[in-house]
Amino acid sequence: MSEEKLFCSTGGCTAKLGAGILDRVLSRLPRGDKDPNLLIGFDSKDDAAVYKLTDDLAFVQTLDFFPPMVEDPYTFGQIAATNALSDIYAMGGEVKTALNIVCFPETMDLNILGEIMRGGSEKVIEAGGTLAGGHSIMDASVKYGLSVTGIVNPKKILANNGIKCGDALILTKPLGVGIICTANRVNEASKEAMDKAVKSMTTLNKYAADVIREYDVHGCTDVTGFGFLGHLREMLDGKYSAVIHSDNVPRFDEALSYADEFLLTAAGQRNRNFAEGKVKFNGVPFAMEELLFDPQTSGGLLIGIEKDKADELLAKLNKVCPSAAIVGEVIEKKDFEVEVIK
Repeated sequence: MSEEKLFCSTGGCTAKLGAGILDRVLSRLPRGDKDPNLLIGFDSKDDAAVYKLTDDLAFVQTLDFFPPMVEDPYTFGQIAATNALSDIYAMGGEVKTALNIVCFPETMDLNILGEIMRGGSEKVIEAGGTLAGGHSIMDASVKYGLSVTGIVNPKKILANNGIKCGDALILTKPLGVGIICTANRVNEASKEAMDKAVKSMTTLNKYAADVIREYDVHGCTDVTGFGFLGHLREMLDGKYSAVIHSDNVPRFDEALSYADEFLLTAAGQRNRNFAEGKVKFNGVPFAMEELLFDPQTSGGLLIGIEKDKADELLAKLNKVCPSAAIVGEVIEKKDFEVEVIK
């Protein structure tokens, strides 16, 4: 097997465990005494943990790592770091420090590792953070990511399940990078499509987060391994339902074409299976369904905000996120969690 094939086989957020598996495991974990300063832990299915230090200061803690989804080591490092940093922004936080997480075969060229870490380091710097160290182990295949610590005012945390009935839903990045990367691995993706996907995956959510801090956003999450619909369902938290207008959802048109050719991800099918009976589609093409289930690597922010403020927020977001769009609304709880219409 060539070093190139060893480097990139399947990766990004398509490599994550499915939501159903995680639910079963996490529900069986022992619980210690509740710490009143732990404002957000894994019980909320949120993007990162938040621990209160003072009335005005809390730290936000997250980590994320995965195998490569692109062949270029430097680009992979950028994508992995951008993805890990995103959870801080999804909580309304500010990046402070990051630690490298590295799994690497000792027989592989160390220059590859150097390029991965260079890409990651540059993104930490762009985020305004400091790379403060890390940990590495030998492994049969490459994996890379970051543990990231940020800060946030406890009164301004953007929990993912804070949305309210009547909120408009805004998505800041196009969907479809998982499908495009899958097509690329079998040499079916165009260079133009892959270039678009890479640009999206290496764009920090920092710029969108800077805009939404000016508004009373009710809920926020970043769309990653569980796909748009999986992360939306977490936001609804069993309290509400949502209607999504599929024609308004930002997406890569090439990904729709590849989905029509059944260039799909196993993770996307796990996401579909986990949503069985909870999501209904009305007049939506199969390819668009697949984009809504597609696991996103370093995806955009999904935001819930009062409807009469949505257009104003979107206008400002479009200056830094040209693809951002209002994609639906939160409604009273129905016998479905999400309805997707044309």
